[in-house]
Amino acid sequence: MKKLLVFAILGLLTVVAVVTAIGYALPQGHIASRETTFAAPASAVFAAVSDVARYPEWRTDVSKIDVLQSDPLHWREYSGGDAVTFEVMESKRDQRFQVRIADAGLPFGGTWTYEFMPEGNGTRLRITERGEVYNPVFRFVARFVMGHTATIDTYLADLGRRLAR
Repeated sequence: MKKLLVFAILGLLTVVAVVTAIGYALPQGHIASRETTFAAPASAVFAAVSDVARYPEWRTDVSKIDVLQSDPLHWREYSGGDAVTFEVMESKRDQRFQVRIADAGLPFGGTWTYEFMPEGNGTRLRITERGEVYNPVFRFVARFVMGHTATIDTYLADLGRRLAR
């Protein structure tokens, strides 16, 4: 029994070492992008994206928003027990909306750029994440377990349901 416990501990330490080594080998930064077309005008899509105070009404991964400052817009987003502060870097009505993580000391950071492009009677929305993951274990998880586009995919699906109402 003691031998089995030693092997289990050694096996666990080996897995942690391999995950950490792979994480260190991965680049700290990444770019991920997704786009989709909504059957709504750019003004409606932009309004939903830029009205961060209403995110908890339609985003399945956001439980609460605290607007901290209105000009420029800063807010704290609560999701799964975590709180992350964001700030708007650029806002061009119905064209472009860019935000970044404003918290220092997190194991990740980055920007998200939302581009609104008229397409027929609808709007094509492209979201580009330029992310950084500082912790090598989180870097491994972000790349191989969650995937770099998971948050964008959830956001676009939630936004599609919001705009369909």
